[in-house]
Amino acid sequence: MAKRDFYEVLGVPKDATEDQVKAAYKKMAIKYHPDKNPGDKKAEDAFKEAAEAYDVLRDSDKRAQYDRFGHQAFENGQGGGGGGFQGGFEDIFSRFGDIFGDDAFGGMFGGGGRRSRGGPQKGQDLQVKVKLTLKEISEGVTKKIKVRRLDHCHSCDGVGGKGKKTCTTCGGQGQVRQVANSIFGQMINVVTCPKCNGMGSSFEISCPTCDGAGLERKEVTLSVNIPAGVAEGNYLTLRGEGNKGPRKGPGGDLIVLVAEEEDDIFHREGANLTCHVRMPYTTAVLGGSVRIPTIEGEIDLKIPAGTQSGKTFALRGKGLPELQGRGKGDLLVRVSIRVPEKLGARQKELLEELKACEEGTGAEKSFFDKVKDIFS
Repeated sequence: MAKRDFYEVLGVPKDATEDQVKAAYKKMAIKYHPDKNPGDKKAEDAFKEAAEAYDVLRDSDKRAQYDRFGHQAFENGQGGGGGGFQGGFEDIFSRFGDIFGDDAFGGMFGGGGRRSRGGPQKGQDLQVKVKLTLKEISEGVTKKIKVRRLDHCHSCDGVGGKGKKTCTTCGGQGQVRQVANSIFGQMINVVTCPKCNGMGSSFEISCPTCDGAGLERKEVTLSVNIPAGVAEGNYLTLRGEGNKGPRKGPGGDLIVLVAEEEDDIFHREGANLTCHVRMPYTTAVLGGSVRIPTIEGEIDLKIPAGTQSGKTFALRGKGLPELQGRGKGDLLVRVSIRVPEKLGARQKELLEELKACEEGTGAEKSFFDKVKDIFS
């Protein structure tokens, strides 16, 4: 089933402010919260759909990407932001379930929405750059990319060790409060627990491979489907394909940044392409055709008689495709006259005759008529 528009999901206009988006999500999250609707599949789906929409619209970069590309911007995703939440409710709550205050869900629904701050941490996002040729941009392409990332440890399956026990320093919260006295009074600062590094727990026996972190560096090969019409600076987000979080924590995102390889023939301006073609002076004067390149292969371009050097011909629909199938740009062909460096005897004779016609005083024939008489 096709995804609904994210603005429609939250019931906000496309120019909604951050506060409006936040308020709309809060309203829907409270309405469809799983603790308020136990066993209701429709409410569960609506809750996840609202979280997915909020995950994109709250982030200015993701929102700009969505406004330009729609759901296609996240079609390679494997998590929130267009691809759903693999971690289910835990993923949603860990990402932004408490943005409305500590009692937004817990006080209303018996604490079901609250999640321990000592839960699994999400891994860091990664970024890779993929170079594309104009041909690949024109047709769309699937690229294989190699990524070195932190992945779950193979020895302990990412758990980190054996004999898990609650951290006695933070009581399983993963954070501690530090109190300092100053001239302004007591200053309270909440910091990551130094004993468990924010995990909320430790092990009696830590994994010797990962030293309890549950992570090791690996190289993986991923496929990314790049749609036709992308441009330099566009990016796609692969959800969950970044660094994995410690101790079975969810993965961060992998940002695939598009870079264009410089083309020897074409210059790109949006969806339009420009190229330069030289033609014989006789073709410019008498008319004819020249062979020109396009992104799809060579074709013949008809040249009218009397074409001036520098003239540009527009070939409709011979440029690059617009994203999401909105049409194609044009190919702009600029022609110039190719002057031969060496001439044969007959060519010189004809050109001398042409020169004499140009220098004559008779006005009974135009210049082009005289040229046609000479070369006919």
